[in-house]
Amino acid sequence: MIKLIMHGCNGAMGQVISKIVEETEGAVMVAGIDRVDEGKNDYPVFTDIKECDVEADAIIDFSAAPAVDALLDYAVEKQIPVVVCTTGLSDEQLAKLEESSKKVAVLRSANMSLGVNTLLKLVNAATRVLAEAGFDIDIVEKHHRKKLDAPSGTAIALADAINDALNHEYEYVYDRSERREQRPVKEIGISAVRGGTIVGEHEVIFAGQDEVIEFKHTAYSKAIFGKGAVSAAMFLAGKPAGLYNMSHVIG
Repeated sequence: MIKLIMHGCNGAMGQVISKIVEETEGAVMVAGIDRVDEGKNDYPVFTDIKECDVEADAIIDFSAAPAVDALLDYAVEKQIPVVVCTTGLSDEQLAKLEESSKKVAVLRSANMSLGVNTLLKLVNAATRVLAEAGFDIDIVEKHHRKKLDAPSGTAIALADAINDALNHEYEYVYDRSERREQRPVKEIGISAVRGGTIVGEHEVIFAGQDEVIEFKHTAYSKAIFGKGAVSAAMFLAGKPAGLYNMSHVIG
């Protein structure tokens, strides 16, 4: 039985994942960590991560960027593998995450769904053909009004997958409102929409001469991210120190 800790257990995703673990054979949620204990979980909840003394095989993190530093320190100290799903991390935090992975197993993915991770591979392959043919590339992402970071981590991951095929020669452009000039060739536009209860939608547009090719992924439920996170945690349990991603899980 794989024992899991939910970091950010009282958030929307924390609750979704807790429910998924209840229904997953071979896994159990043994503790949660959140700013307050709202008394709605069947497992003990700690408001200070340093006070969590429950033995576990892996941690799933769906919290907020400011909480990730303490999480990484805890994972290294306790030698518990951690799946970091929180987005909007600073460059300093990303560097700390990479440094922590030298001491404990860390899995980070901007998006935990199987569909999105397949999409990353597809757009990388398409870029190798279409960019050379002169197609312009844009990414449009849409999320609910409560999402704090923009653009989404998934949109950045898509841009990175595209740029990997372009030897990282393309610039990311988030705002064209101040520009009064023709679009440069080596540019990837990224636009964010925030509104309503949109779970998540990502569209990659390859616009060429007289034709357009679009790749699109739509999430209709947060459950797809939760299932991926649980699969990632079960995969990571017992793994040696290192930096992992969802390609290791689905590969």
